[in-house]
Amino acid sequence: MSDAADAQPQAGPVFFDRRELDQILRVYGRMVAQGEWRDYAMIGHKDVAEFAVFRRAGDAPAYRIEKRPALRLKQGEWAVIGEGGMVLKRGRDLPQVLRVFDSRKFTVIE
Repeated sequence: MSDAADAQPQAGPVFFDRRELDQILRVYGRMVAQGEWRDYAMIGHKDVAEFAVFRRAGDAPAYRIEKRPALRLKQGEWAVIGEGGMVLKRGRDLPQVLRVFDSRKFTVIE
């Protein structure tokens, strides 16, 4: 019976739960403290939730952290997408996907 319930489309937009948002905001806070990021935006769509980070408020997003529940059983519901739409990391485990920010050396280009 639960398999049938899991197959049902979700009502309303996809969004982050409190635990997921806490993990994302921890990375965001660290990057703000390092002077790499300056602003963020969140949005929930029908099939994806996005957390976009910006180097400056008026710029296009430098990175997007996406949650796509429909991909949970395939390549994983989490993805970090860089500028230009390149997928930097994808997976099923949010903390593992967020580690992409630990391994990169970021520089702010003025």
